[in-house]
Amino acid sequence: MSPQQPAGEPLPGAGELPEQVRAAASSGGQRPFAVYLHVPYCRVRCGYCDFNTYTNLAMGGGASAGDYVDTLAGELRLARAAMEQVGLPQRAAQTVFVGGGTPTMLPAGDLARMLQLVRETWGLDEGAEVTTEANPETVDERYLAALAQAGFTRVSFGMQSAVPQVLRTLDRTHTPEWVPQVVSWARRAGLATSLDLIYGTPGESLDDWRRSLEAAVEIGPDHLSAYALVIEEGTRMWTQVRRGELPLPTDDDEAAKYELADALLGGAGYEWYEISNWARPGHECVHNQAYWRDCDWWGAGPGAHSHLGDVRMWNTKHPVAWAGQAAAGRLPVAGHEVVDAESRELERVMLGIRMREGLDLRSLTRPGEAATASGTPRRLVPVVGGLVAQGLLDGAAALAGRAVLTLRGRLMADTVTYRLTQ
Repeated sequence: MSPQQPAGEPLPGAGELPEQVRAAASSGGQRPFAVYLHVPYCRVRCGYCDFNTYTNLAMGGGASAGDYVDTLAGELRLARAAMEQVGLPQRAAQTVFVGGGTPTMLPAGDLARMLQLVRETWGLDEGAEVTTEANPETVDERYLAALAQAGFTRVSFGMQSAVPQVLRTLDRTHTPEWVPQVVSWARRAGLATSLDLIYGTPGESLDDWRRSLEAAVEIGPDHLSAYALVIEEGTRMWTQVRRGELPLPTDDDEAAKYELADALLGGAGYEWYEISNWARPGHECVHNQAYWRDCDWWGAGPGAHSHLGDVRMWNTKHPVAWAGQAAAGRLPVAGHEVVDAESRELERVMLGIRMREGLDLRSLTRPGEAATASGTPRRLVPVVGGLVAQGLLDGAAALAGRAVLTLRGRLMADTVTYRLTQ
């Protein structure tokens, strides 16, 4: 089952970009630009997954795995033409991220062609970060070397856990012993490496999670992500939990596992730079920061989302329908929305507070509002003081005019966001 798409409006006219994109272009339009390419194919659909993925690689209609890159090329041509039509300046991509699904279900040559398409469509910034996601069992040494030769700089492996029974619950098909091997091959090819971990799987003990963290640290990637499992309605795992076949993780259990992750990863030299992400200094994921820092990006492929100025768009999610629209010369955008000022401000605070550097409290000043010497709006002084007293914000940073989450604050980031925006 694929996730539901947002409610929104179709593109105006014959599929042109909205007028608000033109307004953003006329007011500057030099925001950093990133590209996301969605590959929807997977060997097995995991029970917890609600991403837009499909196990049928031979759908036809331009949506089969063998046709994917040619269909993607059509969408990128349409995207560039639409951006030029509204006057957006040509911007080379500063980052490219190939996600899914499992991009490495495609041959390495296909991923190389996809990156070349980005070069031909928008250009690629010198020193651009280029990442692909990969399942460990889908690559070998030759495949990873081919990615590096094509210009990829980074690979993110879906490790999820080092404990076999946890992997089985997640429907993951790789063996834990294979992960250090593929990381070694990637490193040999000159690729930076990241591992994705999931905590809170039904039945996972604290010792299981410790084992996974210790295994990941021993492998020694440049970057680690650790996400609490969210059991989405409509997934197979959601049905299993409803039937009582699997236990529902508790908030206390997930909090304890997050604290353990921060302690072990921090002790091994990884610094948290966003609530769910840790890296060795200098190896933070630049592409993910493009989302958190409100940059522009184009998302290509079925179900992919794009963001240009105040306009959000999302593609038709089924690959056959997506391919049909692209083949007909129409941007395969299912809907769009224009984000109003209030919503943008809430998102800015919500995303900014998740970052290690935190949020400049001066940015919350309203027109004509008095501020303290540090720049903190006076109306927020008691709010910030209360958050510091509760152990949610760092006191020294608050005195300097920044809202920086403590470890406890990271567990309650939504509460902090709510308090700062009221």
